[in-house]
Amino acid sequence: MPTATPTPASAAALTGPQKAAVMLIQMGRERSAKVLAAMEEHEIEELTSEIVKLGELKPELADAVLLEFYGQLTGSGPAGSGGMGFARALLESSLGREKASSMLDRVASSQQGQPFDFLQEADARQIVSFVNGEHPQTVALVLAHLRPEQASGALAGLPSDLQAEVAHRIATMERTSPDVISVVAETISRKASTVLTPQAVSVVGGVQPLVEIINRADPGTEKHLLEELAKRDAALAELVRSQMFTFEDILGLEDRALQLVLREVQAADLALALKGVRTEVRDKILGNVSERARENLLEEIELLGQVRMSQVEEARAVVVTAIRKLEETGQITIRRDSDDEYVA
Repeated sequence: MPTATPTPASAAALTGPQKAAVMLIQMGRERSAKVLAAMEEHEIEELTSEIVKLGELKPELADAVLLEFYGQLTGSGPAGSGGMGFARALLESSLGREKASSMLDRVASSQQGQPFDFLQEADARQIVSFVNGEHPQTVALVLAHLRPEQASGALAGLPSDLQAEVAHRIATMERTSPDVISVVAETISRKASTVLTPQAVSVVGGVQPLVEIINRADPGTEKHLLEELAKRDAALAELVRSQMFTFEDILGLEDRALQLVLREVQAADLALALKGVRTEVRDKILGNVSERARENLLEEIELLGQVRMSQVEEARAVVVTAIRKLEETGQITIRRDSDDEYVA
């Protein structure tokens, strides 16, 4: 876990991100959380890193930063301090507990230096080319160190017979020798040296990273991976499924949360998503819209007639994506009980 570093003695010695971190600390958890919620993820991560590294703030230094930002002092009393505790509380308020934990893990690891820093800006096709011809365990190790959205795109770009093998190895990956990681990183770095520039990134292996990767995959890739994973390790596949959110898990959402979700989904997508769905799920959704919207939905469903299952799955993926986004921003909470009879 990173430790606080000495804070510069004057505002002039602070970098822009350091000044922003001081401002967030002075604003307090609630206001700072609202500011972070409006930022891009890479900006949040950079500021979180600075908050974690900040030590105790001298009142005169905090005041100088406030003067620079606002032109006047905003208050008196203790200047406050940064550190991991403040960073965790701030991120949980703005992003939710799960995403906050994931981001803090990346921040903590990035401050210690990571062997796969150079892959931060790589796109899916580049990553696939870098790992081409490598052993499945090597591919799994590389993908486990990528951001979920990167790893998801790269996993989808692998040959279909290799996807499940790599997914299984990510989920069952345990601690790996730093020497082995260094050798793998050096090998991939040589392939990438003429294309990429060093950046910061860090994730770990295990079931949760695989869940995040599959959650960001297209419906076809998601279905293929889960089916193939079940063939290799039924218990592991069930564990992965239990931590994912599927369309029918809407039954586990509170009404207020579901209403927030439905506001984010177009009526046409919702009508298509409801085609052929179980009665319980259909009733749950129809019970959380206005009477007029319910009538319009039922009419649109009827007018759709027969549709391809692939279209229905795509529409349901739109709804699930809306749910995941709301969860990531902390606006709703998803229950993931292992004994939930509705988990697909």
